[in-house]
Amino acid sequence: MSLTHARSDTAADPVEMAQDATAALEALLADATLAVRARVSPAGHVSSRILDREQRATHGLAWLATYVEAVRQLAAYAERMRDAGRLGELETLAVRVGVGEYLAQAIGGIPISQGEIVRPADLGLGSAQIAARVTPGIERWIASGNNAQNRARLVELMRGGGSLVLDHGLDDTLEAIREEMRKFTESEVVPHAHGWHLSNRYIPLEIVTHMAELGVFGLTIPEEYGGMGLGKESMCVVSEELARGYIGVGSLGTRSEIAAELILGGGTEEQKRKWLPKIASGEVLPTAVFTEPNVGSDLASLKTRAVRAGAVYKVYGNKTWITHPVRADLMTLLVRTNPEEPGYRGLSMLLAEKPRGSDADPFPAPGMSGTEIEVIGYRGMKEYEIGFDGFEVKAQNLLGGVEGEGFKQLMQTFESARIQTAARAVGVAQSAMELALRYAEERAQFGEPLIRFPRVADKLAMMAAELMLARQITYYAARQKDSGRRCDLEAGMAKLLAARVAWAAADNAVQIHGGNGFALEYPVSRVLCDARILNIFEGAAEIQAQVIARRLLDRGN
Repeated sequence: MSLTHARSDTAADPVEMAQDATAALEALLADATLAVRARVSPAGHVSSRILDREQRATHGLAWLATYVEAVRQLAAYAERMRDAGRLGELETLAVRVGVGEYLAQAIGGIPISQGEIVRPADLGLGSAQIAARVTPGIERWIASGNNAQNRARLVELMRGGGSLVLDHGLDDTLEAIREEMRKFTESEVVPHAHGWHLSNRYIPLEIVTHMAELGVFGLTIPEEYGGMGLGKESMCVVSEELARGYIGVGSLGTRSEIAAELILGGGTEEQKRKWLPKIASGEVLPTAVFTEPNVGSDLASLKTRAVRAGAVYKVYGNKTWITHPVRADLMTLLVRTNPEEPGYRGLSMLLAEKPRGSDADPFPAPGMSGTEIEVIGYRGMKEYEIGFDGFEVKAQNLLGGVEGEGFKQLMQTFESARIQTAARAVGVAQSAMELALRYAEERAQFGEPLIRFPRVADKLAMMAAELMLARQITYYAARQKDSGRRCDLEAGMAKLLAARVAWAAADNAVQIHGGNGFALEYPVSRVLCDARILNIFEGAAEIQAQVIARRLLDRGN
């Protein structure tokens, strides 16, 4: 029942393997795209009605495209690491297991949720088309990829600390940032995170202050506005390490990131100079106030209205699933300023100032009230439903000074928000893997540590491999954003994959813990709860797949 300690044959070049796999997957994706496009475009252009009806095929296409991009970025990572002399045995094995498994899934069936597997036939691909892409060479790569020997050796190396020292492929600057964040997380977050979760307490303001001192809130804000002027890849590194300790801490920066993106992209120069330095320093804590009851992803149906009354707007309506609003000083508030304009055109964004509240008096502002939403995870900031009844916002705080631009302004933030969410998911998955590895080494059954049993070790090996895939596609999306290119497709793919990887890692970590994983006293129970939200917020997996599919299918029209 114990694992073999035979070394894996690593003579095969993992870079060649990953590049060959990428080429085969790209060809398979091209075939699938043509087949699905023909199904949803009877008149030569994509029909939204048919697109919705054929969600199994269209969403399956989105997942296949995500796999292709993930493998492509893992191949690029392997090549960079090899050329730099940094591709060790651990990284080589993780690449081989990950690429081999994703190749096999693309051909045999991709799990798009626990109970849904999309197979090539669902995409309109016949056996002859698949056979044309799965050459004998590709079959050899599959056989030499995710096999028992490679998994066993990978886990053997992880037992020596490999899960913590796996080379992420970062440059010296980013690696220094990662190490600083890891030290902070280990000393100030990890020892207390589970206590904050169990008692549903706010993350202490001392932690928030220290994060501000480390530059977390001004990481990507330009230096001229008081920030550090770093790229989105640094945001990923920071978010990942903080979320590894506690998703709430990793998510504190999300609100600042969204607010800063909104103001940078759509604000007047006066608004930029007033708010950005305060956000960067942590003096002002923002929160995003977009979602409404019965209006989740369908923002065109938003009803909260803002009525101009001289020098102020008076806000009426309800918002829900608002994170960290009590302690926030500034709300980026999406409202309808023109009820005569249908859909998105009547929406505007307000920079709504508010006083900080407390548990005893959450919203000490006229015209504003709220009720806490009790949640199973993602704690430390608290969720609220908020009611507005004449709440006043200065007219000068209309973002950009022009009504009707709110939806357009918000769309500009989605790329960064989804990349940051993907990074948080990677951090949660890393936490799950570390907890599972530690428990599997310490817990003995039938006279051996759990890690010596193949099905326990196999779970750990897949966690490591999928983590590498999710991490590299996330870093790639961030680099695309930093380059100034449109990257909603890449950001969506990163978020879609990383969220699933986090949930799978957390679920398997609980399974490795057995009954103890179901006990509140074990931190892995918290990680499971935290991981579950990642498939829902910042674009539910189904919505994300729909958006990706639409982009892919529109490309040929």
